[in-house]
Amino acid sequence: MNPPSANSGSLDTRKRRIGVVTTSRADYSHLYWPLRELAARPDVELGVFTLGAHLSPAFGSTIREIERDGFPIQARIECLLSSDTDTGMAKTIGLAILGLADALTNWRPDLLLLIADRYEMLAPASAALALRIPIAHIEGGEISQGAIDDAVRNALTKLAHIHFTSTETARRRVIAMGEESWRVHHAGAPSLDHLRRSALLDRSALEARLGISLVPPTTLAAWHPVTILADTNAEADAFFSALAAHQGQLLFVYPNSDAGSLALMERTRALAQTRPNTYLFVNLDPITYWSLLGQVDAMIGNSSSGIMEAASFALPVVNAGMRQQGRERASNTIDVPANSGADAGLILEALRRALSQDFRATLRGMENPYGNGTASQIIARVLAETPLEGLLIKQHASLPIQEHPLLPTR
Repeated sequence: MNPPSANSGSLDTRKRRIGVVTTSRADYSHLYWPLRELAARPDVELGVFTLGAHLSPAFGSTIREIERDGFPIQARIECLLSSDTDTGMAKTIGLAILGLADALTNWRPDLLLLIADRYEMLAPASAALALRIPIAHIEGGEISQGAIDDAVRNALTKLAHIHFTSTETARRRVIAMGEESWRVHHAGAPSLDHLRRSALLDRSALEARLGISLVPPTTLAAWHPVTILADTNAEADAFFSALAAHQGQLLFVYPNSDAGSLALMERTRALAQTRPNTYLFVNLDPITYWSLLGQVDAMIGNSSSGIMEAASFALPVVNAGMRQQGRERASNTIDVPANSGADAGLILEALRRALSQDFRATLRGMENPYGNGTASQIIARVLAETPLEGLLIKQHASLPIQEHPLLPTR
């Protein structure tokens, strides 16, 4: 089926109301430039719905960043339980649905923009489905087999009506899921727009912002719970053992708000208290974080930023364990497979390789498969200009003709 006619609804001259949901520092850093583009359009009325970790002091109360940036916040939804269990995650989804049902009814958008694969995103998708609000989704079609995020991402894809993928492979994967090709746009990862459009900090300004001196070799560490496992921190022993044995400056950023994150925070604090030259940051704003990627000597952990954004800096990355298993990656990534995750020695060996000049030299001229920093303009244009009439009704792909197994073949 072709997209709806561009003339659909052309007599409606009111601004298009576009809602954007953000739940944490991570997705807000990806959404910043799409929000800027949407806010600048005279034909768009923008509204931001904040929930989850944004409102949690334990995770840095990052809603203050959104307030400082001046984006119009339509709702602040308290839903994140002070829990460290999968039951807490499930209840958080329920509380978020209750809050969003009222918030989306009170300020009903023409389109609701969601991003990525956090479990909390199931809440706005479910509420929007019941309220017949079309959904747009960023970063569908990717793979991360070591987290429930993988299933969340695919569920959001099937609930969405407009798709923005980070890579061409992801676009083909979304279409293979039965989505009509005209709905699926290869935009690139919007987080990379920071690298082209934001003024990143030089080394001295970054050191002043962090309150430390960067002493090579400096390694940035980001480790999150592996939510597909019954014990979400089963792979953490090897990771922390490797870091305890590693020599050199270590900068740690807090994990996200999944089951097991509180235990990881405590373990990280304990490491920082006993390991020399180790620093812990509860929250880093996007500019500081991207600037840091450009100044450290290596990154280690299981964060998607080590795969998606670090490649733009040709930064060597050790990706340990199974959390990012299956995700497209560039040549800067050194994988320590899941079946080796219990071996701290292999993680330490991979980090030593990442910090070597020989490995760094192999990365000169490399390209990032996740884009070149122009995603936000594409996203804002499509959201503002795609006709809304008929958008909720999807045409599904035809099934191939299949011979009946009991009948003779022709």
